[in-house]
Amino acid sequence: MAARCLRRLGPLLPAKAGTGSLCSRGSPCAFSTAAQQRSTGDECGPEDPSEEPKHPLSDCALEHKAIKLEEQVRDLTERYRKALADSENVRRRTQKFVEDAKLFGIQSFCRDLVEVADILEKTAESAAGHAGPSDPNPTLKKIYEGLSLIEAKLQSVFAKHGLHKMNPVGGRYDPYDHEIICHVPAEGLQPGTVALVTQDGYKLHGRTIRHALVGVAVEAQE
Repeated sequence: MAARCLRRLGPLLPAKAGTGSLCSRGSPCAFSTAAQQRSTGDECGPEDPSEEPKHPLSDCALEHKAIKLEEQVRDLTERYRKALADSENVRRRTQKFVEDAKLFGIQSFCRDLVEVADILEKTAESAAGHAGPSDPNPTLKKIYEGLSLIEAKLQSVFAKHGLHKMNPVGGRYDPYDHEIICHVPAEGLQPGTVALVTQDGYKLHGRTIRHALVGVAVEAQE
């Protein structure tokens, strides 16, 4: 037992005087022992914490993140489509408003002009009644011809700007275009059709700006 302990302690005991003159000085032997201890400590020391492997995200977390990103993309895409549709609707309404303003901007002016046309037409009819074949007065005849030319020119200007006179006689009554002022017996006409017109109606680009005052045919009562 003692021999075994001596063998274990052998490397740690100082060398004999005859063989370890260098160890008796102290420094070389101590240097060698310290170097071995440092080498052993370096080999057995703890690992550098900076070199520890980083743990990546789990598959479940990555899948959840991908699903969330897809939902955000769908939401943004839907918002973009709605914004684009709203912008297109606003553009169309604005364009329609501008076009209507160009077409119907003279609507009030046309309403005033058709009243002038009514006066001119009645004056021409009155002059025609007095400038008939039975009346040889050339002055009235020239006045009638002049009024007829003015009336034709005025209607031509109306048509150039999209203003047209209605001709409802013989057609079906339309509450959007006609205003009934009387009923007349239907003589050769279908009931509900326009039999006479007391005031002409006008349309501007297809839009009624003045209703025609009409008499509608009805069945005669016995």
